[in-house]
Amino acid sequence: MTHSDDPDRRIRLIQYGLLLLMAALGTAGVLTESMWLLGLAAWALIAAGLIEMIYRP
Repeated sequence: MTHSDDPDRRIRLIQYGLLLLMAALGTAGVLTESMWLLGLAAWALIAAGLIEMIYRP
């Protein structure tokens, strides 16, 4: 079995990607004072949190 077939690894990579997206959007939102970028950052954080609660008990 290779590492790319591991479903836990895929979920973890998706979660880390969402957290990086949240950090980038949050930083851009603060620097540009853009509420819609901050809103997208919040949704990325919510999605990462849901993945943590549902798929990684």
